[in-house]
Parts: sequence; C-alpha cells; structure tokens
Amino acid sequence: MSSEGWSGWDDYAAFYDWENAQTIQRRDVEFWRRLAVAADGRVLELGCGTGRITLPVARDGVAVTGIDRSAAMLERACAKRTRSRLSTLVDFVRGDIRLLPFRSRRFGLVMAPYGILQSLVRERDLAATLASVSRILVRGGRFAIDLVPDLPDWSEYRGRRTLTGRIGRGMRVSLVESVRQDRPRKLTIFDQRYTAEHGRDRREHRFTLTFRTLSLPQMARRLERAGFAVDAVLGDYRGGPWDARADVWVLLASKRRDA
Repeated sequence: MSSEGWSGWDDYAAFYDWENAQTIQRRDVEFWRRLAVAADGRVLELGCGTGRITLPVARDGVAVTGIDRSAAMLERACAKRTRSRLSTLVDFVRGDIRLLPFRSRRFGLVMAPYGILQSLVRERDLAATLASVSRILVRGGRFAIDLVPDLPDWSEYRGRRTLTGRIGRGMRVSLVESVRQDRPRKLTIFDQRYTAEHGRDRREHRFTLTFRTLSLPQMARRLERAGFAVDAVLGDYRGGPWDARADVWVLLASKRRDA
C-alpha cells in the first residue's frame, strides 16, 4: 500500500464521474453552489477532480479555481469546461494542496468537498494544507470542509462486486471492491478493480484509494491551531445541525481577523 493518499487517483479518473453518478449523485452540488454564490471574492476548490463541483459553481456566474494534482482528472475537467463554454470563469490548476501555488491571489471561499482532506493520511500533510489555505484566504474568508464520517465503521470485505453499468454507448463496466482497515493509523483502504469491456476488448484497472478519519473535535482543534474559527458543524447539505446520526459532516470555518 502506498503511504500517499492520492495514489490511485490518475487511474480512477476514467471511472470517477460514472461511479459518482451512482453513489453521491448530485446531492451535495446545490450546497456548494449556495456557498459559492454567497462568497465575497473568488472561490477555490481543493481536489477538484473532473470538475464535478467546479463547473456547476461557475454556471452561477462565480469565478472559481479548481486545483488537483492528477493530470488525468484535470484533462477531463478541461474538456468539460470547453464543452460548457465556461473558460472565462473557470481556471484549472495542477498543484499540491499542501503548498498552494498562489503567491498573490487571494480567495473569499475555499471548498474542500467529498472528503478530500481525508486523502491526507499523514498529520504533517494536513497541517501543511491548513496553513496553506489560511495563507491564501482573505481575512474573514470562509473554509468549508466536507468529511466522510463513517469510514472507521466500514466492514472489511474482499472481492465484492459493488457496481455494474455502462459508460457511454458501448463500454460495460463493473467494480469489484475490497475494504481494509488500518485501525492504529485510522486509515480505510479501498482496493478497486474495474473491468471495462468494449466488444471483444476486456481490460482490468487496479488501484488503491486510502482515506484517514479524524473526529469532529480533532478536526476542529486543528483548524483552530491553523488560525480558523469554527462557525458551524452541519449534519446534512440543507444546513441542518449535526447530531450523532448524521451521515454528513460539514464544518464551516472562517479565517480569524488576527490570523
């Protein structure tokens, strides 16, 4: 297993939109659009992938930058941007969220959707990212974080077929997945095996995605150390309060005026 949580995302790019259309679908998109429209200044999305959130935000007339380290993901995002005719509003950047490559540009909102901070499997990587976000946010700017809450509770299993369907008109795709837990390190490891069949052509794509879980109080303390004030913790994408049964963890934080 790679010690880097981003390992595997290049291989995942070809299946990312297809899988998300069947799992998370679009249930979080409206939430991010509302935050972006209300932002005072340009918006930055961490780990933008194929533009699943970035492009809908831009359709509302918001100037938005998406950053991702995966060239394969960004290639697909740029192709969708071209088709959408949103090039004047959307800027895609290949870069490392631990050291955001913006020397003079500042943002009014930084979005971290879909558990992207949980791909930072080492404490120093998370600390570096929070410091980097603090540097590029305007004072009083908002940092919104979406976490996957139940990762430690995922049952371990091996070789389970979890999704089957088609990409486009001719390609049949299936996902066989295994889940492992590294509980001392609070890691959940997803071993993915995609089989893609097009006519007589059959190919397998294998990769691993790794996520780390922190509790809400642990994440809140790290935000506070990095110069943020936690303004709200939500339990759904409609703005409802968090409780122990919530299947979504969203933290809304702001950069302190003295930071």
